[in-house]
Amino acid sequence: MDTAPQTPWGREQSAPRESRSLTETIRNARAAALPAKLSRSWLLVNAAKEEIFTPAQTSEADSVIFDLEASVSDDKKLEARDNVVRALENGMSAWVRINKMESEFWDDDLAAVAMLPGLRGVMLPETERPEQVSYTAMRAKAGLPVLALLESARGVENATRIAEAPGTFRLAFGTNDFRKDTGFSGDPMALAYARSRLTIASRMGGLPGPIDGPSPADADDDKVWADAEVTHMMGMTGKLVLTVDQVNTLNEAMSPSEDERDWARQMLEAAEGGSEITDGSYLPRLARAKKIASLADTYGLWNA
Repeated sequence: MDTAPQTPWGREQSAPRESRSLTETIRNARAAALPAKLSRSWLLVNAAKEEIFTPAQTSEADSVIFDLEASVSDDKKLEARDNVVRALENGMSAWVRINKMESEFWDDDLAAVAMLPGLRGVMLPETERPEQVSYTAMRAKAGLPVLALLESARGVENATRIAEAPGTFRLAFGTNDFRKDTGFSGDPMALAYARSRLTIASRMGGLPGPIDGPSPADADDDKVWADAEVTHMMGMTGKLVLTVDQVNTLNEAMSPSEDERDWARQMLEAAEGGSEITDGSYLPRLARAKKIASLADTYGLWNA
């Protein structure tokens, strides 16, 4: 079959910009089918760089976020928004980080993306008050989920109220801006309070586990794994990621380990065999085994 000349990113060079089809670059089947409440890796993609959309969409990232905010300079905002609209109109599927509510771009960002067929939800940066989430959800289409990104001391201290606000889907932790606001270091001990606040608030609001901030873009696999262990230890179940190269390591680190899966199998096999309840810890352990099995199956690991 004849094909048009390709760029290094797989785009047709000869196709006019306005008629280029993106329907062959939709999310891979596993990632597209995964409920966002179970997403481990949340890949942030600079929306001004249209050439990296396809690698992001076809990656193993559980969720993709087209970023109109932090990674895009003001003079590129409109171009980036056009890139996102074109992508989500033509087969791509993603979340969109819109600009903060106080900016001149927030209203137009929301109006441009709210009804696009490929939109999964929006991320609201610099969330500090519950009404910011509710107003964003109200201005968008009914039922559109909002990821509330908490990046300041005020946002973290209001975490429970934000988690309970209508429209909030999950909380996310903007670690770098939070550190800039508070003066904390990046040491896990320094950020333990903030992370635990988001986890407790998510529980209070009946939300999935919160999403942690990213590892540095140049972090190697060992650093990504170590950071993910901290995320997991703090009860957070997702993590932002800045590059496709880190996705596979992050997914593995945030999934039930082989040891956990083996333990769960033994526990469930014993239960099926009619093992007796021996102490008060049995039922909680059985529930944990079932949860591990369910997650491992969802991530394609139970029969691996």
